Amino acid sequence: MNTSSHPLCISPESPWLAPLAGYSDLAFRLLCRQHGCQIAVTEMVSAKGLIYGSPGTSDLLQTSPEEKVLVVQLFGAETSFLVQALERLKAMGYRYFDLNCGCSVRKVVKTGSGAALLKNPQVLIDIAKNILPIAGPGCMGFKLRLGWNTGDNAYLALAQNLEQLGAAWITLHPRYATQGFSGQADWMHLAQLKQELRIPVIASGDLFSAEDALRCVQETGVDSVMFARGALNDPHIFHRYQQLQKNTPSIKTQEEMCLAAQHLYALYCQLNMQKVGLLKMRTLVPKFFKGLSNAKAVRRHIGSCSSWAEIQQVITSEA
Repeated sequence: MNTSSHPLCISPESPWLAPLAGYSDLAFRLLCRQHGCQIAVTEMVSAKGLIYGSPGTSDLLQTSPEEKVLVVQLFGAETSFLVQALERLKAMGYRYFDLNCGCSVRKVVKTGSGAALLKNPQVLIDIAKNILPIAGPGCMGFKLRLGWNTGDNAYLALAQNLEQLGAAWITLHPRYATQGFSGQADWMHLAQLKQELRIPVIASGDLFSAEDALRCVQETGVDSVMFARGALNDPHIFHRYQQLQKNTPSIKTQEEMCLAAQHLYALYCQLNMQKVGLLKMRTLVPKFFKGLSNAKAVRRHIGSCSSWAEIQQVITSEA
């Protein structure tokens, strides 16, 4: 599908869905788009896997006409494969891209990819010099962490260099790679990065609610927000954030989450993904109900469900 006719407009009113390995497939992205997500990012796509035709890679790139703006997130540490991957993706009609420089999962960093690129920023700069001209003006961003280890604030100089090379935006998760998701995201660094760059800065990290996101924008001045775990726990979070900007707050309810689960499974069926969809629902649905009074009961019963009818019975009987 060709997505090149749709402009990417980065603003506080246009929240993003993060690349969520194992979760942000086409069905989940479409669900989030129905509830206010303006820009969605694919799950991480291995540049080498794309070139070698690794199983499952094409599934990560599945899209539809409803996805007006889709960003393909690549990961890799070898310039030649990243160049080839971008050339192939552009030929397929994809327009917007992101390079993951923040994933701290062991199987990614051991290949030199993801957050491992922060260990030697010059390697990332050299990669950027080669891939940005292929992506084209305004079409490629980079997702960073603060640095590899505590106190190594490589992100500032690195982001400035990437901006000079032609990066269109920077997404910052203000934790160090060695932290994983422990501790607390330090939004102060988002404010500092925003002051140093002319290109848009997108906030990631600890945006668990619409209130978190609005506070982050107000405190840091970032250009937009990227929901990750917050979206897994509430696919309506995008709309709640947009409504909160208009001073009309809302909270998630059991009825909303029941409907969200039903809509998600309907999307899996429409996409002929019933089997994989059912497996994912057993993990996703308990997240939807997190914080609600029936969360424990849903989590306790849903793992043994072997059909959508059983899942539906669990969520409706506990609502």
